[in-house]
Amino acid sequence: MKLKTVLFVLLIFVPLVLAAGAGFLALKKAEPEPGPVERYGMVIGVKPDKIEYYKKLHAAAWPGVLAKIKECHIRNYSIYLREVEKGQYLLFSYFEYTGKDFAADMARMAADPETQRWWKETDPCQSAIPTRLEGEFWSRMEEVFHAD
Repeated sequence: MKLKTVLFVLLIFVPLVLAAGAGFLALKKAEPEPGPVERYGMVIGVKPDKIEYYKKLHAAAWPGVLAKIKECHIRNYSIYLREVEKGQYLLFSYFEYTGKDFAADMARMAADPETQRWWKETDPCQSAIPTRLEGEFWSRMEEVFHAD
């Protein structure tokens, strides 16, 4: 009985464990290495009459949109709201990008049908700032300080 157990372990169990481990390592190696972290601060106006709807949307962000954000190498993503003058509000977003081609990842995100539907809900809530660059909706901010 012991010989059968030893043979089973040596001939069946050990090779299966080794094969599974090799498969796992192959999958891990197939995942692309993340690029260096690039921090983004972005700003946009938000319409006062749309603030509650905007908050409601983000309190229950769509899973497909969240998955696409992650797939496009964005992590640690937050959006903040602030009244800067009486009745004038801004949204500030912060995220970290770990990919290698931001423009390509953003194009992939923009081509996603679920993200397009999300933006049809959120875009009417927002208003680009007057000093935005050509082609911007959310405007990128200059980082002037960072400490870990």
